Amino acid sequence: MTFVVTDNCKGCRFTDCVAVCPVDCFHGDGDMLYIDPGECIDCGACVPECPVEAIYDESQIPDDKKSWTQVNAEKAPGLPVINQKGDALPGAEERKTALGF
Repeated sequence: MTFVVTDNCKGCRFTDCVAVCPVDCFHGDGDMLYIDPGECIDCGACVPECPVEAIYDESQIPDDKKSWTQVNAEKAPGLPVINQKGDALPGAEERKTALGF
């Protein structure tokens, strides 16, 4: 099993999760973060750190977000590793509010 970043991260890209990750499994592009399933050690430390609840255990991901498992597996390996907390995207706080957090 692995953990999966879903669409709640898109447009936010908060990096609180990467600061607690003991391995370099987070990768990112200009829109969001992704988890490389080959690097994730299934510790779950990232889940409570995400302010928009974008990260799920693969075995507990809601049906409407299951496609993100494949998206993470395909995209993460080809993107740069993100392993330090940085600034969220412009408009992230507004998106967080719109998502109900």
